[in-house]
Amino acid sequence: MKISSLPGGVIVAAIAAISFGTSGALVKPMLEAGWSPTAAVTARAWTAGLVLLPFALYSLRGRRAALWRARWRVLGMGIVGVAGTQLAYFAALQTIPVSTALLIEFLAPLILVGFVWVTTQRMPRRTVLLGSALAVGGLLLVIGPGAIRAVDPMGVLFAFGAAISCAVFFVVAARPGEGLPPIALATFGLLVGGTALGLLGLTGLLPFTASFLDLSLLGTVVPWWAPLLALAIISTALAYVAGITAAGILGSRLASFVGLLEVIFASLFAWLLLGEVLTPLQLLGGLLILGGIAAVGEERVELAAEALPPDEPGLPHAHGDAHGDESDENDEAARSDEATAGASAQEISTGAGSSMVGGFNTTSRTSERPSEPGKL
Repeated sequence: MKISSLPGGVIVAAIAAISFGTSGALVKPMLEAGWSPTAAVTARAWTAGLVLLPFALYSLRGRRAALWRARWRVLGMGIVGVAGTQLAYFAALQTIPVSTALLIEFLAPLILVGFVWVTTQRMPRRTVLLGSALAVGGLLLVIGPGAIRAVDPMGVLFAFGAAISCAVFFVVAARPGEGLPPIALATFGLLVGGTALGLLGLTGLLPFTASFLDLSLLGTVVPWWAPLLALAIISTALAYVAGITAAGILGSRLASFVGLLEVIFASLFAWLLLGEVLTPLQLLGGLLILGGIAAVGEERVELAAEALPPDEPGLPHAHGDAHGDESDENDEAARSDEATAGASAQEISTGAGSSMVGGFNTTSRTSERPSEPGKL
C-alpha cells in the first residue's frame, strides 16, 4: 500500500489522531502540578520543534530556498494553526465548559464543507451531508449531551474562533508543498507558534506559570520533564508531521473528518491511563463518527469512478466514422470539464490557510503530482 493512496492517507491521519489523543492524559499531570495551559503548550511546541529541527534541516538539504518560498504557509501554520487555536480555545474556557468548547471547535470539518458550498455554489454530495450529520451526532455523544447549554456568548465566539483556526490548519497543510517537506512545515510552524504563545504569556496577557518539581504519572513519581518529553514527541512532533502529511494526501476536508478520531482516542486514553469511565453512549458516538468518516470518504470513491472513461464496446470507433469521432470528442470534453470543476473546487477549498486540541492539544502536500478531481 502506498502512503500516497487513499487508504494510506487515512492510516496516516489515524496515526495523527491517535498521537493527538494522548495529549490530554499526558498534560493533565503537568496542569495538576502547577503548569498553566499557556506555559504547557509553549513548552510542548518549542520542545517538539527542537526535536524535529535536525530532521527538518536534513530534509531541506540542497533546497533551503523552499523554506523561503513557503514562508507564508509556515507563518499561517504557526500563527493561526498553533497559536491562534490555542489562544481562542483558552479564552473560551474562561467562560464556557470544556465540553462545550470542544464540541464547537471540532465543528471545523463542517466549516470546510460550508466554505466550499458557499464559494463554489455547489451543494455537497449526499454522502458528505450524511457524513457531516453522523459526525456531529457522534461528537455530541462522545463529548457529552450536556455540552449543549446556555453559555456566555463571548465564550462561544472564542470557541468558534478556535474552530476556524483548526479549519485553517487543514487548509494550510493541504496546499501544494512548493518543495517544502511536511516535517519542515511542522517544525517551523511549531517554533513560530510556540514563540508567539510564549510572548503572549511573558507579556502577562495569558497566565504563564511552570513547575519543575517531580509529579505523578501513571501512579509513579517522575521528574517534571518526563511527561513534557512524551507530550512533545508523541502528542506533538509525531502528531503534527502525520497530520500535515495526511492533509496533503487526502485534502483538507477528508483529513479534517478523519481528525475527529482524536476525540475517540482521547476518551480511550483517559479511560486506560486515568481511569475515567467510558460510557456506552460514548462508544455509540465513536461508531457514528466512524460512519461519518466513511461516508465522506465515499465521495472520493464516487468521483474517481465518474472520472473513468465509459466502457461501451458497442460504440463504433472505426477510423472515419463520424458518429464514433463525435462520441469520442464529447466524452473527452465531459471528462475535461469534470476535471476542471474538481480542480477549481480543490483550489478554492485549499486557498484559505491547529490543530485539534482534545483537552489541551495544539494540532503539505509536498509532491508535485497533479491535483485529483474532487479532492477537497
